[in-house]
Amino acid sequence: MSRRLLVTNALPYANGPLHLGHLLGYIQADIWVRAQRMQGNETVYVCADDAHGTPIMLAAEKAGLSPETYIEGVRVGHEADFAAFHVAFDHYHSTHSEENRALASLIYTRLRDGGYIARRDIQQLFDPEKEMFLPDRYIKGTCPNCKTPDQYGDNCENCGATYAPTDLIDPKSVMSGATPVLRDSEHYFFELGKFEPLLRDWFAGKLTGGQPVANSGVVAKLREWLDGGLKDWDISRDAPYFGFPIPDAPGKYFYVWLDAPVGYLASFKALCDRTDLKFEDFLAPDSHAEMHHFIGKDIINFHGLFWPAMLHGADFRTPTALHVNGYLTVNGAKMSKSRGTFIKARTYLDAGLHPEFLRYYFASMLSDTPVDVDLDLKAFEERVNSHLVGKWVNIASRTAGFVHKYFEGRLAPDFSHEEQELWRELLALYGDVPALYSSGEFAEVARRFVTMADMVNGYIAAKAPWAMAKDESLRGELHQVCSFALASFRLLSGLLKPVLPATVEAAEQFLAAPIGGFDDARAELHNHSINAFEPLLGRIDPKQVVAMVEMSKDSLAPAEPKPAPKKAKEPSKPMSEASTAPTTATDGAAIIGIDDFAKLDLRIGKVTACEFVDGSDKLLRFELDAGPLGTRQIFSGIRAAYGEPQQLVGRNVVFIANLAPRKMRFGLSEGMILSAGDGGSDLFLLDADQGAKPGATVR
Repeated sequence: MSRRLLVTNALPYANGPLHLGHLLGYIQADIWVRAQRMQGNETVYVCADDAHGTPIMLAAEKAGLSPETYIEGVRVGHEADFAAFHVAFDHYHSTHSEENRALASLIYTRLRDGGYIARRDIQQLFDPEKEMFLPDRYIKGTCPNCKTPDQYGDNCENCGATYAPTDLIDPKSVMSGATPVLRDSEHYFFELGKFEPLLRDWFAGKLTGGQPVANSGVVAKLREWLDGGLKDWDISRDAPYFGFPIPDAPGKYFYVWLDAPVGYLASFKALCDRTDLKFEDFLAPDSHAEMHHFIGKDIINFHGLFWPAMLHGADFRTPTALHVNGYLTVNGAKMSKSRGTFIKARTYLDAGLHPEFLRYYFASMLSDTPVDVDLDLKAFEERVNSHLVGKWVNIASRTAGFVHKYFEGRLAPDFSHEEQELWRELLALYGDVPALYSSGEFAEVARRFVTMADMVNGYIAAKAPWAMAKDESLRGELHQVCSFALASFRLLSGLLKPVLPATVEAAEQFLAAPIGGFDDARAELHNHSINAFEPLLGRIDPKQVVAMVEMSKDSLAPAEPKPAPKKAKEPSKPMSEASTAPTTATDGAAIIGIDDFAKLDLRIGKVTACEFVDGSDKLLRFELDAGPLGTRQIFSGIRAAYGEPQQLVGRNVVFIANLAPRKMRFGLSEGMILSAGDGGSDLFLLDADQGAKPGATVR
């Protein structure tokens, strides 16, 4: 049966442009939504800008704009960036909307009338220099739980604890640096503790038909907070404040974290008002639809404690599941403006990088577990160039031309027996891809894709259609090999469609065969006419990555002071030109001359066979097509880095052709294959564009 799904993303705060760290969660959700639709499930996908709070009020004031004008400009930028990265919401809204005001007020009054709202005087931190009560995020101090310094006034980013800003040790105003003072103020509280039984049932899956509400680690963390005792939640703020006034409470406003998640419902309500969707079908307590929230791990306390309790207390359904992602690091470290790794979404695009390259890289790193994802810029470049261009697009680019040149663009009527066997193997790997997408195991989908692409490329390399084309007697076999390759290309396109929607759409047009669902890609396309092939993707130019980093560096950062130049020491006697040259490189390697380098005969070799070596746990045996140099056998100690040698068949590699042959107990090794890395599993074969011919000289 088709499922009905309402899917939301965490709301980006309307105080600045999106960066790549933001995009991690949105790309994750968009891929999941697209995969659900390919399985035939009715899926509605909404989001909105989180537009309230003191920070936005102050930012607008600094910019000389009204808060409404300020947030509208930010919203337009957010929507443009989402569209550029193919994050396709059915509706994108703002929490500063009439729908959100009405729903937030409705939820509050239902909670109030149900006996879940308390009023009491509190002492609140007040900035004596700015003469205003301070929002939680404008107070910093040491966490009272784990003693980590420089934490915000509502929760700790290190241990995840939630607390009142008055609990902070040595608090300071972020606005003025002054030590806040306590002032009395009446506040409104949501009595979360009254919902402990509900939350325990929700964690246990009793409200979701046994379906887990989140990854087991996330649920364990939520239970820790539950076991520690639930405190009442302060949901009010004093004027001045940019937000919605609390009904019947002059001078009091809803805390931004109350109306922000209500913004999910408001965005959906706005969509319902202009379509035939019915709000109650998805949000009523007895709804059979599902509600899925994609969020970052820093806000699981709000979505895992307050939000389900608020919904239940206000007579709405509770969420079905929380899908949680970790943080993004770049090159193994926190994003940094000084290093140029705090990269805005627009900067990535301005550097000329394809948006779907980032989608693929993120997908290849994501699983159900909310671990941090590292954007290793070199690995990003190599993975995209190898997987998408060298493996996937390469299948079509190497075979489509023959179909048009010799067979009028029409595929063969059937598969050979050998191809039928290989097709069954491919389908076996493809079979549970929809389930992997549904469970959030995108990295495993990417691994399946690489394995399948390597199998197809290995078949193409073994058959060598470029050689077959020279022999008219092999036309029939050439037709079948190329037709099978293109059917396999379509199968892989179906696997990739949630990740690369625009590129796969271009592939569908080339194949003249739309892929509406995962099952569509299984069709073998016999006697099917295709269109002319146009290049689908180009390789990442390393200069684009360098440009992106340079554009991201904080231009206001002070330059590093340069040491004063040292005065050269006068030699005691004349020195020859040769003796003044450095003898080592910066890392200690010896400096060589051009004549030394010229002694190396570096060539391109195409891997025609690769296999384990019996009796060795380090070596792989390669057979290379070296063009005019013939076939070379080379033993290479890279087994730890490439545990599946079949995946290397069809690859171009660089090898030293004039290295003296070495007699080994396994056989004669006739050269050395070059790779980069520190050894062991940290080795990566050097690659060359597919246009490089076997035996070509590396210059």
